[in-house]
Amino acid sequence: MSVRKKPLVVLARKLPDSVETRMRELFDARLNIDDHRMTQAEIVAALKDADVFVPTINDIIDASMIEQAGPDLKLIANFGNGVDNIDVVAAAKRGITVTNTPNVLTEDTADMTLALLLSVPRRLVEGANSLHENDGQWPGWSPTWMLGRRIWGKRIGIIGMGRIGTAVARRAKAFGMSIHYHNRKNVSPKVEEELEATYWDSLDQMLARMDIISVNCPSTPATFHLLSARRIALMQPHAYVVNTARGQIIDEMALIEQIEQGKLAGAGLDVFEHEPAVNPRLLDLAKKGKVVILPHMGSATLEGRIDMGDKVIINIRAFVDGHRPPDRVLPNKV
Repeated sequence: MSVRKKPLVVLARKLPDSVETRMRELFDARLNIDDHRMTQAEIVAALKDADVFVPTINDIIDASMIEQAGPDLKLIANFGNGVDNIDVVAAAKRGITVTNTPNVLTEDTADMTLALLLSVPRRLVEGANSLHENDGQWPGWSPTWMLGRRIWGKRIGIIGMGRIGTAVARRAKAFGMSIHYHNRKNVSPKVEEELEATYWDSLDQMLARMDIISVNCPSTPATFHLLSARRIALMQPHAYVVNTARGQIIDEMALIEQIEQGKLAGAGLDVFEHEPAVNPRLLDLAKKGKVVILPHMGSATLEGRIDMGDKVIINIRAFVDGHRPPDRVLPNKV
């Protein structure tokens, strides 16, 4: 009896050991041992060889690259929730299925959103740096030293009230904040009542009234620079912006200019418009304590990464077995 050949699965980056081990058991898995970021040429080579390619959100796969894919490539199993790095339409035209890993990073991202939400107004990084940079020497407690802003009683405006936005709202409510949100439509009456949330059909109107804005919507052509220069200018001078979604949703230069000019209090950013590059002016603002910047750590928990890997494996197994992958991404949903 012949043994069915295992599909060649090429991984763009190193994944948790338990995930890679399971992939090796199930598939002919080609690992990225040194975890280097693949060049465009390396990605094209992988697309030519593989039955399944497993990119991450930083691996851009455009139409021209998909055109060079080999005849055996039938599945791109993205290790990430967003698929804005993949031309899904071009893939569909070539008969290539695209999957993602949704609904596993909600709590991790919401936790990081709250961490940034607290760290900027309460000057947590500044306080920690004041000890590190002076070898633990500090003048002692003073009534006017390192004063930040209170979180309790403030209004938070959440842009994108999906799973993550709702998880952020629950945490913010526990901190005594008043919940406001802008979304394509209202959340369910039950959730709205639970959170005592106020819905704003007009994003402009909400922005002008909030103390903190949290960006939690997906990155799509429609949300590119959703927080434009005009909209950022609507915000109050004491307001803060927190972004754990995607950098392209905010006009980063406009945000920087508003903070530099004192027209906005600050920002907490886990993502950047031109990742992995970080604008030098953001670094300067970070040194001055006006912003807290993190290297896209919102989903960076071991549990979360393993859950993502498990989803990738489930999608590949379902596809190889001739079934529709549970997390298939259709062109009209991107």
